[in-house]
Amino acid sequence: MAHDDFADVLTGVGPRLKDLRRRRGTTLTQLAERTGISLSTLSRLESGQRKPTLELLLPLAKAHGVQLDDLVGAPTTGDPRVHLRPFSRSGQTFVPLTRHLGGLQAYKQIRPPDHDVPQRIEQRAHEGYEWIYMLSGRLRLALGPHDFLIGPGEAVEFDTRVPHGFVNPGPEPAEFISIFGPQGEKIHVKARSTDRREQAGDERTT
Repeated sequence: MAHDDFADVLTGVGPRLKDLRRRRGTTLTQLAERTGISLSTLSRLESGQRKPTLELLLPLAKAHGVQLDDLVGAPTTGDPRVHLRPFSRSGQTFVPLTRHLGGLQAYKQIRPPDHDVPQRIEQRAHEGYEWIYMLSGRLRLALGPHDFLIGPGEAVEFDTRVPHGFVNPGPEPAEFISIFGPQGEKIHVKARSTDRREQAGDERTT
């Protein structure tokens, strides 16, 4: 890598770190607690006053749940026609997990905590079928007349023609895997647990 290119990479790390933290609704204080990096060092990193090092970037990548390449803006690899870059929509971050355009689509989603959570969640309906698996944080799902609170390790699946809506009651960002398919195309479960406790959990979320 030429010296000028290397300098450009280092210059871009600070703004990328700041943008990533803000999109996830994380404060500098919270990030300092998660990484063990001092508040002043994090602030200087984001402003470009501190040179990013591997010792600093590794815990930051782990705290944000991203690859180190994402922090330094490394070029994409694999099929050059497909760029699985994260994007934001309605305050949420979407990380595409599938390359094909048709059929089931999978995303890792990060939703920051919602402020002033309404007592009645706004719902919408559309064609399709959705499956959600929680990684961390919590989601409150309003599905028709039902209201569910789902946490890490729990999953829900539903027909999106049923009015539905989500909020993150906090206090931390909610991270989950979302798989969405056209109407009539569902996830096919090949095996189910015979553990009665897990079955009871299934009944509570269906």
